Amino acid sequence: MQELPPGLFTWTRPHPEWKPSDGARPDGWQQEVRSYALDAGDVLVLIDPLDPPAELPEKDTVVVLTVWAHERSAGDLGAPVLAPAGSLERIGTTAQPYEAGATLPGGIEPKPSPYPDEGLLWLPGHRAFVSGDLLLGSPPRICPESWLSHGNHATVGEALRPLLDLPIQRFLPTHGEPVLEHAREPLAAAFGS
Repeated sequence: MQELPPGLFTWTRPHPEWKPSDGARPDGWQQEVRSYALDAGDVLVLIDPLDPPAELPEKDTVVVLTVWAHERSAGDLGAPVLAPAGSLERIGTTAQPYEAGATLPGGIEPKPSPYPDEGLLWLPGHRAFVSGDLLLGSPPRICPESWLSHGNHATVGEALRPLLDLPIQRFLPTHGEPVLEHAREPLAAAFGS
């Protein structure tokens, strides 16, 4: 586990459903997936958690999913789960829906996404932007076009450009390394701006 700025944690785990063929394809994904935790004072918010570390702060906990496919350990933690409204029918865990414009525990703000089943999360206190599958890695990039249910890189980049109006300092992907400083510029490049 790594503490990024104080109160924001990340860790990786090998995904139990990953197969070597997943990483061998050009549109594949790596075995290690990333989760985050936000210590918001009165609550600990776990984002896409997979086997959270025992050394996280002990307090009331809530789980926020970025996308249905990141259910991971959510149902095993005994905490309320929030998921994008468009993904509820695809997850096995009981979850409450959220939509862009809501304010979630910890002050997290879901931002508009071109896909109703994927949430794009803004953590204003850390000037950090979290993405599940839509944006990957370091440097940031739009996921492979084969992952998109509609559109292409150009249309997704255009839909994401309004995010650049946020005072983004950090980009926190769940696949790949976080960008901890000056993340706005590489995100703009990924969006084609």
